[in-house]
Amino acid sequence: MKVFVYFNLHKKLFSVKALEGDKKGLVIAHVHVIGLENVTFKVSEAGRQRVLREQKKNVHAGCVGTWAGDINHENLERVTYNPYKYSSFVNMADETPVYTAKKAVLSSKRIYADLG
Repeated sequence: MKVFVYFNLHKKLFSVKALEGDKKGLVIAHVHVIGLENVTFKVSEAGRQRVLREQKKNVHAGCVGTWAGDINHENLERVTYNPYKYSSFVNMADETPVYTAKKAVLSSKRIYADLG
């Protein structure tokens, strides 16, 4: 199932929103860990500008992908996003922009991705 996943600041978990099926547009789960395949990292520039203007976080960035089973995050690269520093998700190793990944694991506020 294709989903949009973002970190929920209130629940301190990842919220999973369905992008297809009869639950399309609804949050269908809150999870500590989720594996995704065929991932696209999305940032709404308008939402990011609102964060910069108001100095208050809002949901404007996340990962779109196919909900997968368990994915081992060993040998995957760390990816991060900070609206105050970057306009896109970036590879933590060299701060280069990241837009897609073959697979990703979101766990404990961290993102690990296969960027190869």
